[in-house]
Amino acid sequence: MNPPEHPRALHAQGKMLLAINPAASFGRSQGEGDRAAGWFRAAGWVVVVLEADDYESLEALVREALSAGTVDALVVAGGDGMVHLGVNALAGLDVPLGIIPTGTGNDVARLLGLPLNRPAEACHRILDALHAGGRRIDVGRVRAGGRITYFAGVLSAGFDAAVNERANSWRWPRGKSRYNLAMLRELGSFRRTEYRVVADDVRWTQRALLISVANGQSIGGGMRITPDALPDDGWLDLFVVKPLSRLRFLSIFPKVFAGKHTGRPEVEIRRVRTVRLEAEGVVAYADGERIAPLPLDVDVLPQALRVLA
Repeated sequence: MNPPEHPRALHAQGKMLLAINPAASFGRSQGEGDRAAGWFRAAGWVVVVLEADDYESLEALVREALSAGTVDALVVAGGDGMVHLGVNALAGLDVPLGIIPTGTGNDVARLLGLPLNRPAEACHRILDALHAGGRRIDVGRVRAGGRITYFAGVLSAGFDAAVNERANSWRWPRGKSRYNLAMLRELGSFRRTEYRVVADDVRWTQRALLISVANGQSIGGGMRITPDALPDDGWLDLFVVKPLSRLRFLSIFPKVFAGKHTGRPEVEIRRVRTVRLEAEGVVAYADGERIAPLPLDVDVLPQALRVLA
């Protein structure tokens, strides 16, 4: 598909880094990044394409390119993992982030109302946003093990993170079904966790199946765990699922995709600005990427990231 002709295509625009994940959506999006580079160049941009065989090498390439000279935009092509890469690479920089959502989950792109798996439309949206200046959103900041990490969507510590661990260890099946099957498999063996929580200086102990700290609304490719969360209001949403039976979980689970689970007694959501989570044997994930074992501290950085949306 060709993008519509862009009215600013005849003028030199600036320098853009385009980071491509060739394995996004399990390789089905191969070639889309190169096509995107062609579209941006046709619109007058100098485009530097960055590719690598693994996430860590690509992250190093992006950081090196950002530090080497003036960059007017960083665009990532892939899923939430690539968004996570971009958010962390741009920490402390006033460089906007563009997203071409070609991954499996695309939860951050969904939060921003971007066209999913329609690269031509996403590129045109980026060009329009570059002209308009984009918008600013909040970022979650995580301190764990002496390291600082940032996220744009949701950090999860508990059942969802365990599902991610299991799904990431499988090569088959591909797509969203892999996550759902991993969830069902994990449900059979997952033990409820006792957390020690501090939220805005209020302390308590919480037995839970899952605790998430959300700047966005969804995880797992559209499960709207915090449907009222806003990415630019200066708040995080603390999402708690209290212990419940497997049958009860399976009865509630389908409602999550429509955000209709929030009135259930097992579900609690509160708005916070700082959270500390402690628990034994729990690993946290954010934007689908492994962060660190608990304990960890999370706070919100209001309006810290400019996105091309």
